[in-house]
Amino acid sequence: MSYADHAVPSRALHLWRYTPWARIHPSTVDEVPHADPVRWEVSEGGVLEEGAARTGGNTDIARAFLADANSDVRTLRCSPDATTVHVRAVASCLAHVGHLHILADGDATVVVHLSGEAAWAGLHITADVHHNVRFAYAMVNELSVNSKLLRCEDWTVGRDADVQHASLSMGGFRCKNDLRTRFTASGSRLTQAVSVHGRGERHVDHHVEIHHDVGHTDSSLTVHSACDDRSHAIATGLLTIAEHANHCDAGQVFKNLLLSEKARAEAIPELEVLADEVAAAHGAASAPLDPDQMHYLMSRGLDAQESAALIVEGFMHDGFSSLSNTDLMETLRTRLTVHLECELKR
Repeated sequence: MSYADHAVPSRALHLWRYTPWARIHPSTVDEVPHADPVRWEVSEGGVLEEGAARTGGNTDIARAFLADANSDVRTLRCSPDATTVHVRAVASCLAHVGHLHILADGDATVVVHLSGEAAWAGLHITADVHHNVRFAYAMVNELSVNSKLLRCEDWTVGRDADVQHASLSMGGFRCKNDLRTRFTASGSRLTQAVSVHGRGERHVDHHVEIHHDVGHTDSSLTVHSACDDRSHAIATGLLTIAEHANHCDAGQVFKNLLLSEKARAEAIPELEVLADEVAAAHGAASAPLDPDQMHYLMSRGLDAQESAALIVEGFMHDGFSSLSNTDLMETLRTRLTVHLECELKR
């Protein structure tokens, strides 16, 4: 379906409740403006191919819009002996769109770094994780503070595969993330972690769907959001377990750290369980800075700003504690530390 075939979604829909389509569209909702392709760069160990087919359909308005705005597609292949493949996605003009299909047919670690000064950026990333593959992936959003971002991801996970999926969101003024994973065969596992740093009037919306269509599959979702100033973080999680998909173990936890009186955070975990023999759980919590922690740090010689920054860093690092891939965690923590140190100097 093309973008013109879709009706503008109502805010009553779960997906668009907190970030209406009109607010994330680069212009007016009745048009598809021209968008330049994202500039891709890949480190040693990975190869980008042009024109390859990608998985995932254009069944919703966001994916259809990205396809109509720019049909340029890249497929990433990882060398069998590669350690961590770094992919740089640069959006530097008025509007950019990028489509990347990750060919996950062997064990690999991939980190996508999104940066640039674009007023609006759109990304559609797809991946088909093959059977028995151990795959680790991270998206690091370091866009300009004035950018808008529409990001869609579609993942399918094959038999006995193990996927670690991480997101570190630090850039962009208004960001809409629609991340979906579907289990297609038994014996597979997904560990997903999201950390968000909100400052200024930044608005960050993560909508995460994990679908257990078959039994004997496990998933874990953790979202940590630290919100300062007048920022607003939203995290919605939809976890479904299909009928007869027994012996699944699934859970999701959302934690928000509110650093100012005007910061806002929404945490909406949802479970749809149609099978009987499963373990499914969810939880959410929001809290301000702990005064006891602040007192302890300040009694050691740190000022209030340094103490708060240290607590935020530990909180956001902890959002990735469920990951076991050391290369992935090292990259994420390094980028986060650099970002927070730069913010402290401003």
